[in-house]
Amino acid sequence: MKIIIVGAGEVGYHIAKKLSEERQDVVLIDKDPRKIRRIGENLDVQSYQGSGTSPQVLKDSGIADADMLVAATDSDEVNLISCLLARSLNRHMLKVARVKNEEYLRETELFQKELLGVDLIISPRIMMVETILNLMKIPGASEAVDFVGGKVKLIGFFVTDDLPFSGQKLSALRGFEGSALVAAIVRGHQILIPSGGDTIQPHDLVYMAVRADHLDATLERLNLKAGPVKNIFIVGGGETGFAVAQALDSRGLNVRILDHDGDRCKMMAASLNKVLVIRGDGTDRDLLREENAGASDLFIAVTGDEESNVFISLLAKGLGARRTITRVSKLSYMPVVSAMGLDTVLNPRMAAVRAILQYIRRGRILSVTPLRGEQAEAIEAEALETSDIVRAPLSRVKFPRGAILGAIVRGEEIIIPRGDTVVKPKDRLIIFAMQDVVARLEKLLTVKLEYFE
Repeated sequence: MKIIIVGAGEVGYHIAKKLSEERQDVVLIDKDPRKIRRIGENLDVQSYQGSGTSPQVLKDSGIADADMLVAATDSDEVNLISCLLARSLNRHMLKVARVKNEEYLRETELFQKELLGVDLIISPRIMMVETILNLMKIPGASEAVDFVGGKVKLIGFFVTDDLPFSGQKLSALRGFEGSALVAAIVRGHQILIPSGGDTIQPHDLVYMAVRADHLDATLERLNLKAGPVKNIFIVGGGETGFAVAQALDSRGLNVRILDHDGDRCKMMAASLNKVLVIRGDGTDRDLLREENAGASDLFIAVTGDEESNVFISLLAKGLGARRTITRVSKLSYMPVVSAMGLDTVLNPRMAAVRAILQYIRRGRILSVTPLRGEQAEAIEAEALETSDIVRAPLSRVKFPRGAILGAIVRGEEIIIPRGDTVVKPKDRLIIFAMQDVVARLEKLLTVKLEYFE
């Protein structure tokens, strides 16, 4: 499949990186010569220096025989015009646009059907808000991802000394059979797909696949059943912070939002009914203490400055905030910031990358979610009649080392597998795998990562 990506920033670069690793025909377009040089030095893709709003540049990049255009620059207008031109130059190709402007997002039907024919509009802000609201439902988790329509949840949590299984081998864990499975462990900058002989250590980030109907009992067993989230403190009254405040305004919670901009505060105060709006500097420790930020069950730092967000969240943790969510835009910062002890680090660009990649893929690989650091992936796939994985107990299946089957969904039945579990054709499989074994895993499944054609 041939995919043209407009914009070689963080989003475009990482989409191109993933697709090139899967040996797809990728072309990247960007005006910045430094980004073009970076592509040439690091990626096995074609690149063109120029604007995605130039018909000639699009023609030179091979748009006539391309299957898809992904417009992923930081400019909504460039992205939408690129899609408009693509519709004129190749009416059969699929078009994906990254869009941030609230006004454009309100008119998605216009852009998708009548004017541009955009097949998918990606809004990192909407994804951020949805992620924050979803995490509020699982107070003890630092990450939460749904699979198979929410029937299986992947939760990530940090291991503390007081957790009951800290220091134990996975083979010694009891009480999780049939309800949950440890799927991956992040230790420092390394990620492991564990076996029964691996030991869970303090400060590990553990990913666990959990049956949704057993989630509460599993969290209780893990000693992660935190109290309800009632007190919420938001720093940053931009689009994301304001949208979260709006979503929480009618829920009967104690919500405060702080921003340094007086006009923005007036607008929020006029729009919100029960949320307390505070004008001030989020990096002012004395102000945070006076406003009782340390008593918050959830502290959210989503200003437009990622360094400030990190500092503000660290201040809140020092004051006693139970849990923090920190927005960081640079993907390269993610491992460093996570190592600082902040609970949840969200990256809007990575959310866009995930959504676009999931849309591009088709066939029996239903979705792929990169785990922290992109060294491993959570893969949702369908078992084929011809696959080597079906009709034999898992203990006899030659699963590649570095991959683990976390869950099976068979109709309405959810199965956390054991050695004697047998996979059947058309089962939905949730598999966790290191990147370097994905090719062998595909062979086992008798399916390649396929795409719209």
